[in-house]
Amino acid sequence: MDPTVVLVLCLSCLLLFSLWKQSHGRGNLPPGPTPLPVLGNILQLDFKDISKSLAKLSEVYGPVFTVYLGMKPTVVLHGYEAVKEALIDLGEEFSGRNILPVNDKVNKGLGIIFSNGNTWKHTRRFSLVTLRNFGMGKRSIEERVQEEARCLVEELRKTNASPCDPTFILAAAPCNVICSVIFQSRFDYTEEEFLNLMGKFNENFRNNNFLSVQLCNMFPILIDYLPGDHKTIIRNNIYIKNYVLEKVKQHQESLDINNPRDFIDCFLIKMEQEKHNPQSEFTIDNLVITVIDLFAAGTETTSTTLRYGLLLLLKHPEVRAKVQEEIERVIGRHRSPCMQDRSHMPYTDAVVHEIQRYIDLVPNSAPHTTTCDVKFRNYLIPKGTTVFPSLTSVLFDEKEFPNSKEFDPGHFLDKSGNFRKSDYFVPFSTGKRVCVGEALARMELFLFLTTILQNFTLKPQVDPKHTDTTPLVSGIARVPRFYKLSFIPV
Repeated sequence: MDPTVVLVLCLSCLLLFSLWKQSHGRGNLPPGPTPLPVLGNILQLDFKDISKSLAKLSEVYGPVFTVYLGMKPTVVLHGYEAVKEALIDLGEEFSGRNILPVNDKVNKGLGIIFSNGNTWKHTRRFSLVTLRNFGMGKRSIEERVQEEARCLVEELRKTNASPCDPTFILAAAPCNVICSVIFQSRFDYTEEEFLNLMGKFNENFRNNNFLSVQLCNMFPILIDYLPGDHKTIIRNNIYIKNYVLEKVKQHQESLDINNPRDFIDCFLIKMEQEKHNPQSEFTIDNLVITVIDLFAAGTETTSTTLRYGLLLLLKHPEVRAKVQEEIERVIGRHRSPCMQDRSHMPYTDAVVHEIQRYIDLVPNSAPHTTTCDVKFRNYLIPKGTTVFPSLTSVLFDEKEFPNSKEFDPGHFLDKSGNFRKSDYFVPFSTGKRVCVGEALARMELFLFLTTILQNFTLKPQVDPKHTDTTPLVSGIARVPRFYKLSFIPV
């Protein structure tokens, strides 16, 4: 028989087997569009804005449906009720984390963000307690943020009111805060090693959204053979891992078990306490990845929100003016903003919340998985199934946030102008996998933004009407377009 005919027959059998396997394996999964063999539903999804594609599918299949990303089924939760029922009411069952193969090349299922089982539970619990002991959510960390805010102001003054790209300046401030907790030290804003490190995080945050990376996560066999942005992510992760490993070695050489200086010291002490436990999750490898996770969670998401926030304030000068009027009235110019001020500044608090709601930084959260077979509504979702909780569908719920596609701080104000809390405010996700750095991020966003607006007038380089606030990329995360502005001292 002709080799070509044999090849065609083999491929046809493979495709038919794949289709049968998908159909047979669906069990009682929620309904969804019919998948193609091997490719699944990827041709029906716009990977430049996957959350928009999922919203359209929800109109056809309802609030709980299944799509196939390649050959793997993914259950999508669309709307507040479905997200709450899964992540809160059935929090344990939906607390698994879907491993992204590109990141797993270096992370190996360790750390906090992309770990599961005992590794996740023990590492997260230890991290929360340790961070709390070092002041997270307390006055001591607030003082660190205030001090960094003053450093940020001084760095912005050095721009001499000239147009500048704020990307790295705004990244340096939250990065230094988390550095003070992890390393007990901060960096100068112009230090080359510091800028290089932040550049790697920033590049990874952006590149994770590109189609080539998402395809590699769906078809891991491509990682080693396909050129593209995933190679850059892996190289950057190796660079960051080696940097952190060197810091850990320095800590080991100077460790005083009776006087822990920072997070790394506490982890090393915990390792020593569990050195005779062969099942211990406290290892050098896990320490390195945990530190990287804290870095990423404590730097890139907050700095991107700050950068997006300033862009929105350039777009809406009337909002910026009202915030500055409230700062002048409540704080003045002769002392630093503090968290106590927030309760007296409902409009500013509403603006910070509206920035986070509107930018919808991580539209589908970090993907979850089910930790066991789960009976959810009228369906049976098998253990290990990937789950996308659509945070977009909650943050843009028209009943909770009328005209949700408009940037409007009034979404978080009542008729009397008081701040209005909302259960639909879930930019940090919700449930057992809620962001470990939520309290710190909230503090930083309020203090950094108010301190900037207390000291500077923001001058755009283009007419506000022509300011483009649509994302540069919108895949796993939304990243704002690059822009320049001038910081004019007040």
